[in-house]
Amino acid sequence: MSSLFCRHNRFTADCPICSKGTVLDPERTVRSRARPKPRSGAPGRRRAENSAPAQFSGPHVSSGPYLREHGGSYEVRLERVPGGVRLAQWSGGRLERRAPELPAADLLALVAAVAERELLPAGDGGALAEVLRVEPGADWGQAIAASPGRAGDLREELRVERRDGDVVRVARWLLYPSRGWELQDAPPMLPAARYAEAFRSFFGGAP
Repeated sequence: MSSLFCRHNRFTADCPICSKGTVLDPERTVRSRARPKPRSGAPGRRRAENSAPAQFSGPHVSSGPYLREHGGSYEVRLERVPGGVRLAQWSGGRLERRAPELPAADLLALVAAVAERELLPAGDGGALAEVLRVEPGADWGQAIAASPGRAGDLREELRVERRDGDVVRVARWLLYPSRGWELQDAPPMLPAARYAEAFRSFFGGAP
């Protein structure tokens, strides 16, 4: 049988030196009890990891749905967002990271719906409403119409571009000194006045 006394002539359980790190160590027992037990499955954590990040959607009007050539569909929303307006494609309740495309007539219908619902502050709504009073020019639906601006040191344009048939794409382009103009294939988010300028130029044939 093992001795109850340690080499320091004390009960092993009472010796702070010889009991350290053993089952007789009182501090080890306290630490063991204080350590939280892992929860099996951790369903809350799995749900948080698997859930997709939230995407902001402001007050909006929408057009569509539009069918894709290879299946699926999307809608185009004109939204009020902090600092301006966003024109974007949404599919399955998710924002698509691409420049929106829709029929030109539907683009005008979105502008009319914004005015009807008074979706934007008076100044912004009034700027877009001016598009509805433009008399279609001889070059209505010209290939490209643009509203110029700047992004830092770079020139940029918000362009309305004719695609296939009556479909138009509304997108920002940046002018890089070494590469020329490049499409920013993402939903444009700009002040309402920039959209109004590009739309007036496209539908009326003049800025």
